[in-house]
Amino acid sequence: MSKYYVTTSIPYVNAEPHIGFAMELVIADVLARYAVSKGDDVIFSTGTDEHGGKIAEKAAENGLSPKDFTDQISERFQQLSDLLNISNNRFIRTTDTGHEQRAAVIWEALKKDIYKSSYIGWYCTGDEAFFTETEVKELNGICPNHNRPFEKVEEENYFFKLSQYEDKLLKAITSGKFVILPESKKNEIVSLIKGGLDDISVSRPKDKISWGIPVPGDPDQVMYVWFEALMNYITVLGYPENEDFKNFWPANVQVVGKDIIRFHAAIWPAMLMSLGVDLPKKLYVHGFITIDDKKISKSLGNVVHPKDIVEKYGVDAFRYYFLRHIPSYEDGDFSWERLESAYNNELANELGNALQRTLTMAQKYLNGNLDSKPEADHDTTRYSEAIEACRFDRALDEVWEHIRGLNQYIDEEKPWAIDRQKDNEHLVEVITHMLGTLNLLADLLEPFLPETSQRMKDLLSAPKLMPPERTLFPKAETTKKD
Repeated sequence: MSKYYVTTSIPYVNAEPHIGFAMELVIADVLARYAVSKGDDVIFSTGTDEHGGKIAEKAAENGLSPKDFTDQISERFQQLSDLLNISNNRFIRTTDTGHEQRAAVIWEALKKDIYKSSYIGWYCTGDEAFFTETEVKELNGICPNHNRPFEKVEEENYFFKLSQYEDKLLKAITSGKFVILPESKKNEIVSLIKGGLDDISVSRPKDKISWGIPVPGDPDQVMYVWFEALMNYITVLGYPENEDFKNFWPANVQVVGKDIIRFHAAIWPAMLMSLGVDLPKKLYVHGFITIDDKKISKSLGNVVHPKDIVEKYGVDAFRYYFLRHIPSYEDGDFSWERLESAYNNELANELGNALQRTLTMAQKYLNGNLDSKPEADHDTTRYSEAIEACRFDRALDEVWEHIRGLNQYIDEEKPWAIDRQKDNEHLVEVITHMLGTLNLLADLLEPFLPETSQRMKDLLSAPKLMPPERTLFPKAETTKKD
């Protein structure tokens, strides 16, 4: 049995879960479920990033301690996983005792590439990041993300020798040892590395940020939040001694958003190189989501919560839209109108009707009886290749080719006409092919639409074949009536 390890990024818990991370969870879930369907032993990890000054600020605004505040927000991210039917079997919090202990072990192992030095720079607590003099001038001294002035900071920090890993990183990426998808993101990070990497600050004075993991041997410093958060991908496996780490690392795929590519395609692999640990096999970088072609913004009032969509259309309709109608290799847009169209035309009409028609005819013409489970001989190579390439939209395009092919087959063969001709042998052959195609579709849909897939399998394996009593994709109001 092969081992398979997939991770999402761990979102910062200074705000509620948003629709972009919901999509990221669903993407990683497809990869995990697909690996399970192939018989792999899978670890699928997600979690929350909970240290840093921004968290301490937000906690104070809410009249809570940082731990109480992070407990509340982290719970909402776990609830999001439940809402979206995510199959993760690990959830790591960077405030977990095990993570904090292992982060200290990692720091010690990296010490040959860590040094202390004075630093002068512009800092934004909202971003938990330093900005260059050039960036600050271009922005007129105001952080556009948080509408607050940058702070001029002069302090003594620890630094990681990122600059000395430029050549090794380029070789790993360009040789294909460390795959970055899509190609445009690979080119972006290659260009960044060729432009030169500076050593990075990896700690802050404790008197400036107290909410963090102490630097081993220096209680006056805490680890920089982004630096220690990256460690979660191996601390959750029990680095360095646990069998899970030995068996499941390197990760098969790490899924992240394009705004944090530098951390995951340059800093994280350099840290692993310093540790003498293999790099992840693949980094998949997804794009951003707009709402009605506008950037998501509270001030515009166009924020859509995942729960709003799931409550109206169901979880599988949510998963379907964000996996097929948001381009896997580009940014994408959500609109209620496009969701309604996809729901009606593709899910309810094309897939739902194919199932309804087939089972109705199986009941009418075969009395709901078949001697054995029908199987269909369809080529699914392009489907598998698309998933391996993290082209989820194309994988579902392939599934829908089979769905449309089934509907076309029914229209062309006309089982009702065959029945009138009393050609029972041919009728059994045609309906058996229809049922076999539906069995295949149920398998192909399992990583993408697990509830739908299971319902199809239940209907197709029943002792008596009969159409579903309610639509395959009920809306909220239909569900409430049932």
